[in-house]
Parts: sequence; structure tokens; C-alpha cells
Amino acid sequence: MKKIIIALLFTATVFNLQAQAGKISQENLEILGEYEDTLGLVSYMVIHDSLPENRFAATKKLITTLVQALKTENSFNYKFGQVRSVSIQYPADSTFRIFTWQLYVDVDDYRYFGAIQMNQPELKLYPLFDRSANVQSPENVVLRPEKWYGALYYNIREFDTAAGRKYLLFGFNGLNLFTKRKVVDVLTIENGEARFGAPVFIKEDPQTGQQLALNRIVKEYSAESSFRMNYDETFGLIMFDHLVTSGGNYGQGPVQVTDGSYEGYKYENGRWYWVEKVFNQTQDEAPRPEPVFNKGKVDIFGKKKH
Repeated sequence: MKKIIIALLFTATVFNLQAQAGKISQENLEILGEYEDTLGLVSYMVIHDSLPENRFAATKKLITTLVQALKTENSFNYKFGQVRSVSIQYPADSTFRIFTWQLYVDVDDYRYFGAIQMNQPELKLYPLFDRSANVQSPENVVLRPEKWYGALYYNIREFDTAAGRKYLLFGFNGLNLFTKRKVVDVLTIENGEARFGAPVFIKEDPQTGQQLALNRIVKEYSAESSFRMNYDETFGLIMFDHLVTSGGNYGQGPVQVTDGSYEGYKYENGRWYWVEKVFNQTQDEAPRPEPVFNKGKVDIFGKKKH
């Protein structure tokens, strides 16, 4: 029932919005500033309140307040920099932005919420509804916003294909007590529609040797492992830790842990081709730019901790 109510809060208020993505008037700056104060407070409660009912109530308030704020003329150009518990990610071409956040229900239940706001003369929002728990074979399906493979996005990388521009979305999903998940999804926006997933990740089937075309990359790993997955500017590829199976702790069962080696996907002619081993020898740290977490000085969104 709570899922239905929250979905209705989004769908009942995001359609038929009209606005211009231009300069924000002084009056609207003040209005958006007030919305930002409320969003900062309720988003903090979503993450930090100790009572589940309060976190659910804060989530509903966050949705309604965010939608009202985005109805403000030219809201796309307002950064909401003080809303620290919501990830707001932009591609380099700034054609849209994505809001995502996480709701902790209990140790084995995390839910994700989000919306895509387009940067265009008439404001357009795509609400995102997390259905990751019900998606079978996630690497093989294309999904629409109402059946989103939910995640908290921490990076966006655009790339071009013969069919047009697409966007890599790098995200985190808390999943459960023992296992976490990271995903590289593919966003396509065309003809007024948004789709998640595209067959652009080319990998060899270890059993048959045939090439497989995956729609997204999904990696599950032990909550005790530090697993990195992001685009590496230095090497020009998607890079992530290689995972191996470990026995796990008592009551945990087999888990996937890192072994010090690295895999990747290299871009070529509109597709991303699997690189089995990025380096010839294993090492404790891949030589890459300073990570987004910056040794604990910033949060998952790259913002300075206070």
C-alpha cells in the first residue's frame, strides 16, 4: 500500500507541467530557496530517522515538495546544492538531470526513488519507479521508467552510437545485509520517451565462446568488500574490481569478493567491449584518478563532508 501511495504522489503531479529552462527570476530564486530548505530537512529524515514510519512519511513529503519545486519556472537551472541526501547528476551535455535517493526499510529491504528532469522549453519529468526486486535477468532486458532497475546514481557518462546518443548511469543498490550491488545502466531518451538498457556491452560467453550483448552491467558483491565500478578517465574505459567466490561468514553462504585484479569495458564504435584483465598483475590499488570518496573526505555524491 505504501508503494502505491508514493507512486500516486509522483504520477498525479508530474504531467502537464509548463516552464522555460532559462534565467531564474529573483522572485523564483526565493521560492526555490524555501523549497530547498524543506527538501534538505525531509531528505535528511529519509536517510537518518530511526523510525520506519517517519522515513516513509518523509519520503512522501520529499516527492510532493520536489515536484512542486520543479513546477517553478526555469527550475532546471536551480542546483539544489543544500539537498545533500539526494543525488542530482547531470551529463556533460546538460540535456537532463536525474534525481535519485535511497529509502532504508530494514536490513534486507532498500527502495529507490527518482525522476528525470529534461532541460527544454517545456518542463518534462519522467518519474522512476523501482521494480528491481521483480526484474528477472536484469542484464538482458530493456526497461521503462515505470519498471526502473532502481539505484542511487553517482556518475553519468555520455557516448554516441549509430542510433544516437546514449548515457551510462553508474549506480549503487544496498540490496541486503550481506550483499550489495552496483550497476551500469544505459539511458536512451528519444521521441519523448525514456528507456533503460541497450545491447551495447559485448562480452564473450565463457561456456560457448560466443559474443553476448548485454543491456546493462550488474555486479553483486559482499558487503564486506570495497568494490569500485566507474568510468576511468586515465584509461578511457569502464573499470571495476574482478570478483571471485568466497565461502562467506556463518549464515551468509557463498559471496563475491574482490581479488585485487580489474576488469573493464572499452568503448569502440558505439559499443563497449569487455577487457578481461586491465593490468597484467594484481595490485592493491588501480592507478586511477583520485576516487570520488576522496579517502572519506566527501560523500557518495562527491560533496564535502561536514
